[in-house]
Amino acid sequence: MPKRILSGIKPTGRPHLGNYLGAIRQHIALQDEGHECLYFVADYHALTTVHKAEDLKNYRRGVVLDYLALGLDPEKVTFFYQSDIPEHAELEWILSCVTPHGLLERAHAWKDALAKGTREMNVGLFTYPVLMAADILMYQADWVPVGQDQKQHVEIARDIAEKFNGTFGETFKLPEPKIEKEVATVIGVDGQKMSKGYDNTISIFEDEATLKKQVMGIKTASIALEDPMPTENDIILSLYEQFSSSKELEEMKANYKAGGFGYGRAKQALLTRLLDFFAEARTRRAKLQKSKNLEDIMESGAKKARRLAEQTMDLVYKNTGLL
Repeated sequence: MPKRILSGIKPTGRPHLGNYLGAIRQHIALQDEGHECLYFVADYHALTTVHKAEDLKNYRRGVVLDYLALGLDPEKVTFFYQSDIPEHAELEWILSCVTPHGLLERAHAWKDALAKGTREMNVGLFTYPVLMAADILMYQADWVPVGQDQKQHVEIARDIAEKFNGTFGETFKLPEPKIEKEVATVIGVDGQKMSKGYDNTISIFEDEATLKKQVMGIKTASIALEDPMPTENDIILSLYEQFSSSKELEEMKANYKAGGFGYGRAKQALLTRLLDFFAEARTRRAKLQKSKNLEDIMESGAKKARRLAEQTMDLVYKNTGLL
């Protein structure tokens, strides 16, 4: 049975392998499976960290270029800017009025940011899960494609929906996270979860020199060149596996176990594989940069999304007494 699918990506820079493996790859595949897909550029979310107008403007456009280059078809999906649907912010406020404070304090992203102390601890970062809930519940989504690290946000959206429904009557559908089992959490070059916030990413569309620098910066064990290299918990292998056949992966593992291969050659093999895998997308993106109809695509998507948002908000107004 076809499902309504909702997901978005925050425009805070060029996409990295974590974005692709955790969400974008699923987006592209799902558009051809007969589902109703709504994908948005989460520019409201970006405001928690991006405070320069020119940066946000470039990042927003960049996400559109990235998605289209990687194969998203605007004829098959509803693709739009979050900020083109102001009902998102309106619904966030309404949902915040029934959201327990403690629920947000338990959010992994908030606790992680507090522990690391690497981000400006603004209110937007704290209430981020409520806006994410509004994004999801607005469109009565069945599935939300996410990485394992984002699963809790969908669970919070369900909790908020249940609280709202219990308070005001049946209003929102309870969404389910759709997690690609093969990619739970993508590991960055330093061994932590791959994230722009940790500056440990491997990009897709940066120039070849930058991409090489990122790959060569992958953290590895201290092992003599002639010795075998461990295959367990190896960042290079975990990434190589995602872009290679099972035969190619086994050949790489055999090189690890034989000794005399070295991490330098392993990194070069990964770099070559990434450049080959994304070659067509990189070429398409360069051509799309010259296109003048990107905003037309986004405006068309926003019109379709707005109709759905208005249907939900009419029900919210009625059930809360605002209408």
